[in-house]
Amino acid sequence: MKRFVILFAAASILLGMTVSAAMGEKRDLGFGLVIGEPTGFSVKYMKTDRIGFDGAAAWSFADESTLHVHADILHHNWTVLQREFGITEGALPLYYGIGCRLKFGDDVRAGIRLVVGVSYLIEDGPIDAFFELAPIMDVAPETMLNGNAALGLRYWF
Repeated sequence: MKRFVILFAAASILLGMTVSAAMGEKRDLGFGLVIGEPTGFSVKYMKTDRIGFDGAAAWSFADESTLHVHADILHHNWTVLQREFGITEGALPLYYGIGCRLKFGDDVRAGIRLVVGVSYLIEDGPIDAFFELAPIMDVAPETMLNGNAALGLRYWF
């Protein structure tokens, strides 16, 4: 029953983000999959061309198999990698930010995520691929260091 309540809460949060974000402009909202640590569903909303919010409801296989939920605020730099690698088609933003993470196991762990990643947006297409790293400092129930690394794909609406 506890796992059902947790999954229901995570789905409700993602649905709420979807409904509120779907009222914005086209291609501001992306849904997809994330594979790695954790593995599951990802959502991202771009408030402006530089500021975005992302979240995931996913399964973590580190230490113990548990539900992992995170939310981040991200800043995007659209030019640094584009110039460095001479990309002329699509877009290659570098992004970084901060967020929070909950991991539901025997004890609920709460932590702070520092995120750095890169995504590739296909030119004239509604798909992006991304890779991100996120060191995590759990602050409850005890202080400990962890990390996430994942690849993902999103479809943009």
